[in-house]
Amino acid sequence: MEPNAENQVVKLRTPHPARASNGGTPAEERASRLPTADAPPAAGSGVERDTAPVTQVADAGACHDSAAAVRDALDHATQVGLSRLTHGLSPAALMNAWVDWSTHMMAAPGKRLGLVEKAAEKGRRFTRYAMKSTASANTVAPCIDALPQDDRFKGNAWQMRPFNLLQQGFLLQQQWWHQVVTDVPGVTAQHERELQFLTRQMLDTMAPSNFPWTNPEVLKKTRESYGMNLVRGMQNVLQDTQKSLTGAAQESADSFLPGRDVAVTKGSVVYRNQLIELIQYAPLTDTVRPEPILIVPAWIMKYYILDLSPQNSMVRYLVEQGHTVFVISWKNPDVGDRDLSLDDYRRLGVMEALEAIGGIVPDQKVHGVGYCLGGTLLSIAAAAMARDGDDRLSSLSLLASQVDFTEPGELGLFINESQLAFLDSVMWKQGYLDTTQMAGAFQMLRSNDLIWSRMVRDYLMGERAAASDLMAWNADATRMPYRMHMEYLRKLYLNNDLAEGRFRVEDRPIHVSDIRVPVFAVGTAKDHVAPWQSVYKIDMLSDTDVTFALTSGGHNAGILSEPGHPRRSFRVRSRKATDLHMDPERWIQTTPEQDGSWWSAWTGWLADRSGAETAPPPMGRKGQAPHADAPGTYIFQK
Repeated sequence: MEPNAENQVVKLRTPHPARASNGGTPAEERASRLPTADAPPAAGSGVERDTAPVTQVADAGACHDSAAAVRDALDHATQVGLSRLTHGLSPAALMNAWVDWSTHMMAAPGKRLGLVEKAAEKGRRFTRYAMKSTASANTVAPCIDALPQDDRFKGNAWQMRPFNLLQQGFLLQQQWWHQVVTDVPGVTAQHERELQFLTRQMLDTMAPSNFPWTNPEVLKKTRESYGMNLVRGMQNVLQDTQKSLTGAAQESADSFLPGRDVAVTKGSVVYRNQLIELIQYAPLTDTVRPEPILIVPAWIMKYYILDLSPQNSMVRYLVEQGHTVFVISWKNPDVGDRDLSLDDYRRLGVMEALEAIGGIVPDQKVHGVGYCLGGTLLSIAAAAMARDGDDRLSSLSLLASQVDFTEPGELGLFINESQLAFLDSVMWKQGYLDTTQMAGAFQMLRSNDLIWSRMVRDYLMGERAAASDLMAWNADATRMPYRMHMEYLRKLYLNNDLAEGRFRVEDRPIHVSDIRVPVFAVGTAKDHVAPWQSVYKIDMLSDTDVTFALTSGGHNAGILSEPGHPRRSFRVRSRKATDLHMDPERWIQTTPEQDGSWWSAWTGWLADRSGAETAPPPMGRKGQAPHADAPGTYIFQK
């Protein structure tokens, strides 16, 4: 073994001082494990007598570590190979769910008998419907309705024979399979959800809407266009295949470029480090509120979701309301950032941004705003600041953000010990989570809407959805560093350390209940990433004034709910710190719905907690030139 390799291995094996069993330094810990001689060393000869044993232990440890590294590499390589066949899903996790279900199903003859009875009953319902439909010249009422979010069979053509029989038979089968995998005595809730997900994927694949010969709308389009829809569909297939192989941007991304079409609110990059660019936006009013706003977006997305086109830009709206706005633009990490930790994101992101803002707007508290996981990170920072007596925050606004992850929605399907071990191997090789892997997981959560409906439209109907700023942003994905991603999945999603008081910042625990600044939390009614009931839990965990708003729409579209947006509504209610808590079911039953945008209610809430207007602050710290114009440079990293 080369000397430099030996030194490197010894360095890797040196225990962290905090882990030394006797409380001493690493050298003292190693010395305490050395064999002792029968007689004490002669005076002045201790160094010589200790040197050989230390070297022998180091050599043995180096060989042991080398062998362990080879074994670990073999495990990782095997799981990486499997991931290519399973699209990143752990086969062990899927097998565990199946074994749990099958063994408990074998021990539940009553459940099996009930399924046979349900199958017979559904067969009778379908037969009666088919006979009525055949005998009548008019449309017959369906024997089963599709779920509210299922739009596949809502067209009139699906109500005509024989396509009505196809869709009714499919919906009955879908309902029966749901009953097969649910309510089996003894099956864990996690495994039940996983099996529901798998059966949904299987059924979505076989839906009659996915095939040209069983989809009446495709057949009609084919007749009317003399088959040109299929020709255009094949052209779309070839275009998408070429873009997938070459990594070329989608057309929507080409149509909405940051700095030209989106992210055009005027501002400057006033601070930059190895992880963030801090953007300050130029005022649009003669006077501004004295307290600036810091927006912390999630690091899994480009920040300009909050600064899309001028008409739906949250950033521009806040500036127009007389606020001085700062936004964090995260770096798109690469393999060199694999060891960035979750605390690095707190320290280099939130805390250094607050320091920079303090140099521009001194002696003023800051309204903190966090979106998605950015809100979770901001909550961690706020709890640590409260613990340490740091009072620089004036309020917290948490948009579709969770601090309790016991009910994380369908994303929780991918988070268990087996899946995390599998993901660890995939990321170990790359040093980050790739954009395609993350996008694939989100698409599978809504495969009906995001995969199959798109394939029918693009490849069978030969149509393309009109490009939009939101679609372009969605295609502009980011990566996540290996260490940070595993930390937040394990500590937040799997162990729920933040809500349960085990999350540590600078080696000391923090508690959400320590946050005393007022909170404005927003949930969205159709959120599959952060269900509103989960977002609402900030009300249960905090001992401060909380205003909660529930808006129509989903995780992204619900937040982008600018005034004037058609068909938007919301509910909002405030609770004082001394008021009793209310469960989410009673909250939604007793909170009236209002038409319009929640943005207006939020900016009114911010205004009530801000001082009298004053002259705008300078753009950047005095005497320091901005690094670049908005939207900066990190936004363009691919």
